[in-house]
Amino acid sequence: MFIDPFGRTIDYLRISLTDRCNLRCVYCMPQEGLRRQPRSEQLTVNEIVRVVETAAQGGVKRVRLTGGEPLVHPHIVEIVQRISSIQNIEEVSLTTNAMLLERFAQPLADAGLTRINISLDTLDVDKFKRITRGGEIDRVWQGISAAEHAHLSPLKLNTVIVRGLNTDELPALARLTMEHAWHIRFLEIMPIGNSGDWGNGFPAPQNRYVSVQEMRDQLSRFDLQPESTPIGNGPARTFRIPNALGTVGFISPLGEHFCQNCNRLRLTADGRLRSCLVIANEISLRDAVRNGKPLEEYFTQAIAQKPKQHDMMAAIPADPQRGMSQIGG
Repeated sequence: MFIDPFGRTIDYLRISLTDRCNLRCVYCMPQEGLRRQPRSEQLTVNEIVRVVETAAQGGVKRVRLTGGEPLVHPHIVEIVQRISSIQNIEEVSLTTNAMLLERFAQPLADAGLTRINISLDTLDVDKFKRITRGGEIDRVWQGISAAEHAHLSPLKLNTVIVRGLNTDELPALARLTMEHAWHIRFLEIMPIGNSGDWGNGFPAPQNRYVSVQEMRDQLSRFDLQPESTPIGNGPARTFRIPNALGTVGFISPLGEHFCQNCNRLRLTADGRLRSCLVIANEISLRDAVRNGKPLEEYFTQAIAQKPKQHDMMAAIPADPQRGMSQIGG
C-alpha cells in the first residue's frame, strides 16, 4: 500500500500519454505550440503497462489518461484495453477535448474505459474557435452524444473560468445540468505556463483569475444545494440545482486548497513521476523500465517527495520548465 509522509493513501495515477495536441487552447499552450518530445523519449505501450502493473501492486486502483490530447496517441485503444485488464485496476478514465471522441467513444468503452471528462470552456461557436485556436464545437457535441451512447458515465464537463472571457456563461453552463445527468465542473485557472500574452481580445494575465467564491456568487440564483462527494472522487466540491438531473462542481486549487485529500501521482509521457502538479520535483523511471529494473523504489522515492500542500502562486516561476500540456494536468 502506497502511503505518503502525511498518511494519505496514494491509489490514483494520472498518465500523460503524449505531449501532442490537436488544439492550442489559450490557457494551456502557446499558439505556436511547444517543443515536441521525440517519440523515442516517450514511454511505449509496453512500458506504460509495466509502470501501471507496478503501481497496481502498490495499491493504485484508478488510472486517468491525459495528454496533451490522449486520443491522438496511435495506440490509445490498446492502452485502455491493457490497463483495464491489470489486476487491481478498478477504473480507467480519460480526459479529452473531444475532437476525436465521436470516432473513439465506442471502441474505448469496449476496451474497458469507464468514464470520460471533456473540456468545454464556452457554449458559443465563435468563442470556442477563439479559445481553442481553431476547434469546432459541433465536434464536441458529437463526441458527447457518442460518449453517452457508449455508456461512458457519469459524463463530466470541465470549464476553466477566465474573467473577461467566459464568466458571463456560468449560468448557461450550470443550466445544462437541469436537463442532462452531467457533472459540470468550474475550475479556477492555474498559473502554469500560461502567464504570457494570449493575443488580441483576451484578458491580461493579472485580470484572468476568478475565485470559486465569485463563481458561486454569480450562481446564487440557482439555490445550489451541497451534495456529498464520495471519498476518492476528486477535488470538486459538488452541488445540485434543486430537481436537476446533474450536478455543479467547483475545483479551486488556489482559493480553497484540496491538498489534504490528494491521493495521486502523475506520470509524464517521457517517464517521470511527479508527486504534485505544481512542485517541479520529478523521479525518472524511463531508463529503469527500459533496462528491466524493478520499479517499486521509484514510486517510493516519488511518494516520499509528496508535499503536505502546495503554495501555487509562490511555486510557479514565470517560465516553468513544463507547461500543463506536458505535465498532464
